[in-house]
Amino acid sequence: MSILSWNIRGLGKKESMRALKNAGVKFKPSIIFLSETKKKKRYLEKIKMKMKLDESFYVEPVGLAGGLALWWSNEANISALNYEKNFIDTKVSLNNGEE
Repeated sequence: MSILSWNIRGLGKKESMRALKNAGVKFKPSIIFLSETKKKKRYLEKIKMKMKLDESFYVEPVGLAGGLALWWSNEANISALNYEKNFIDTKVSLNNGEE
C-alpha cells in the first residue's frame, strides 16, 4: 500500500493538478491526504474521481485558508475519529486485517 501526503497550497492551479495526476500515476497511492486545498467538497470530489479513489473525508476551508482532503481506495478502511481545521485523526485498517 502506498500513501501520498501533500501540502498542496491551493489545488486548482494547472501545475498542482498536473503534479497530483503524475504522482497518482507514478505511485498509485491507496491513500491520499491533501492539506491547504483551499477548496470545498464539491470541487474536491471531482478530482477524487479522476484519481480513481473510492472514499473520502473533508474538512472545509475557512474563507480562503485551510481545507483538508483524505481520499482512499477500497483496499483500506478508514474511520475519522476526530477532526479540526488543522488535522484529521483516523483509524486505518487494511482489508487483510492489519492496522
